[in-house]
Amino acid sequence: MIYLDNAASTKIHEDVLESMIPYLKEQYGNPSSIHRYGRQAHKAIEKARTQIANLINADPSEILFTSGGTESNNTALYGIAKKNPGSRIITSSIEHDAILEPCKKLEKDGFDLIYLPVDNSGMVDPLILKNNLSENTSLVSIMFGNNEVGTVEPIFDFVTICKEKKIIFHTDAVQAIGKIPIDVKELGVDLLSISSHKINGPKGVGALYIKAGISIDPVILGGGQENGLRSGTENVANIVGFGKACELSQINLVKNISKMRELRDYLSKKIIHEISEVVLNGHPENRLPNNIHLTFLGVNGEDLLIKLDEYGIAASTGSACSVQIQKASHVLQAMGFSHEQITGSLRLTIGISNNFEEMNKTVEILKNVVKELRSVSPFKEKYNF
Repeated sequence: MIYLDNAASTKIHEDVLESMIPYLKEQYGNPSSIHRYGRQAHKAIEKARTQIANLINADPSEILFTSGGTESNNTALYGIAKKNPGSRIITSSIEHDAILEPCKKLEKDGFDLIYLPVDNSGMVDPLILKNNLSENTSLVSIMFGNNEVGTVEPIFDFVTICKEKKIIFHTDAVQAIGKIPIDVKELGVDLLSISSHKINGPKGVGALYIKAGISIDPVILGGGQENGLRSGTENVANIVGFGKACELSQINLVKNISKMRELRDYLSKKIIHEISEVVLNGHPENRLPNNIHLTFLGVNGEDLLIKLDEYGIAASTGSACSVQIQKASHVLQAMGFSHEQITGSLRLTIGISNNFEEMNKTVEILKNVVKELRSVSPFKEKYNF
């Protein structure tokens, strides 16, 4: 099987798994307990907090553990919104549903929500953001790198604009972590969401960076863990694995980025060169180094996925979180794509375990599958397949 759906989830690293095992077997204490078992668990959590902070150049005290990117995003949005009832919140039209769904709820609750448009590459214009700011704006949340088309947004420009008005800025960096060097001090962001399973860590754990001095209301109440911001007994083993994944990501960041970019460019150029009527979507330059998003004209994307799976290739048409809903991609709609372009889309995302042999095999399989699907396509005559 050739796995090219690394934007959905990644294979857990062997070193990460090994680091977790003691906390699933011998070191099973509750980190809130004062006995030795509890102290050992607490120490492991604080080590992981430091490892995660180091990856983004934050202070460990600025890292809040969550169950993943969705909770981190919800915590950022609701944590600021609860302090500013009825205020304006600005986001983009291509955010992950973990941002858009909470925003819809906040809109129903009386908040003034602004959804910024994007151009045909998925880029938000900083000037449009600036023109939509108001005295009543409490938060701007714009993703770092898009999970579908891979476009990387000009985060520094957004932060600069927001700082002039003293407006809090949050970014969903779930897809960008481990693929782009991120320094929260240089960027100046106030809140930043991270997820473990996108960087070869375990599922079910993530973090929210909260800049020192930024105050948010807790979303989950209870025993007061995580300085009262996220109650509930910590998932020690997963947090330890998350910390190890961040440590490995920091150590290998330059090498991993270079490898993913090299494989991405090789695969995308080969596909476009050897298969007709294929278009690369997203920004041509400012994009995640592991993302290839293509439209195969005259082909249904879901049929393409099923066929690829039969031949041993795991890919996607977009966000894994939206598959069960069976809805058209709101990202591609916001970029102005036609129905035909949307339904013919395919996302291939590279991981650190992939290699050139897999890229070559993928192209050969894609050529045969696309040819087969186009032979029975209703658009056969239109494109002269």
